[in-house]
Amino acid sequence: MVSEIRQLSSLFDPQDVDRLLDLLAIPQNIVITTHRNPDGDAMGSSLGWAKVLEGLGHNVVVVIPNAFDRYLSWLPGSQEVIDATGDPNGAQKAISRADVIFCLDFGAFKRLGDLADLVIPAPAPKIMIDHHIDPEDFGHLRFHVQGISSTAELVYRLALQMGLSQLIDQDAAECIYVGLMTDTGSFRFNTTTAAVHRIAAALIEKGIDVGRIHNLVFDNFTEQRNRFLGYLLYKKMVVLPEYRTAYMTISMQEGLDFGIGAGDTEGFVNYNLSLRGINFGVLLRESHEGTRLSFRSIGSFPCNEFAAHFNGGGHHNASGGKVDHDLASTEAKFLELLPSFKHLLEYESR
Repeated sequence: MVSEIRQLSSLFDPQDVDRLLDLLAIPQNIVITTHRNPDGDAMGSSLGWAKVLEGLGHNVVVVIPNAFDRYLSWLPGSQEVIDATGDPNGAQKAISRADVIFCLDFGAFKRLGDLADLVIPAPAPKIMIDHHIDPEDFGHLRFHVQGISSTAELVYRLALQMGLSQLIDQDAAECIYVGLMTDTGSFRFNTTTAAVHRIAAALIEKGIDVGRIHNLVFDNFTEQRNRFLGYLLYKKMVVLPEYRTAYMTISMQEGLDFGIGAGDTEGFVNYNLSLRGINFGVLLRESHEGTRLSFRSIGSFPCNEFAAHFNGGGHHNASGGKVDHDLASTEAKFLELLPSFKHLLEYESR
């Protein structure tokens, strides 16, 4: 067990860890921010890190670009989060007072949306904690490791390397576990390493109830949401066996007809991958702002390379994108692009 802990606590440059400890040596006003449309890892890592910093005596505020999804509303500390869209004055005040700003789960300021206009010019030193590919060159300190399962894993391992694991109480452990669980696809993506399971075990030892957490995240939806899922699977799923691809589309009118809100379509894209012989699953959802795309794959297909054609990116097996176009033109572009990726999709994944 000692050797396992040593492996987990030796991820970052020791000099960078010492610099961070020096920066946090006295109580300060700290802001933690994360990307637009924050998911389980964004919220879990941010709230978990906030708990650790509060344990050090800091005044910590989590500021997000827009509202998080309903399935995360139970997370400890979520009620104190400032939504910059709903409370722009609160966001501005918190960032203007910040002595340190932590930037979690994003490597490019564009991921903050309009909140970037407050964060970029803020004089406070900015600390990046992120696992996405090709980050921008920003940050007083950068704790960036590509290929790690989640920012939640980075937060846990950074706390461990700083000698602060005792500050991860049950509330912090719940938050970090949610980030770990969601960004690994419930521990099934290929980023689920032995280290991930060791961290999960350590979090369970903090007293968390993994069954309860899983139910709150994945089995906590409305009847209307599940009926909409049935509609999509029956009426809207398109299977393209020649490309080992399946996809679903959601028009703006369909979302209105079924009363679908933010977060209600979380996980829908994965149903495409439940089909035998399918390696690539896509969900396209139209809104007033354009069309958002979610990409998932099994095996070697690079979702992030495909997502780059839609102003997006992310991980090898899980990525996203967004365009300003309507659903019909976005779907047409998607279908036009598929043939050029056909050679990358021709493999057996099961």
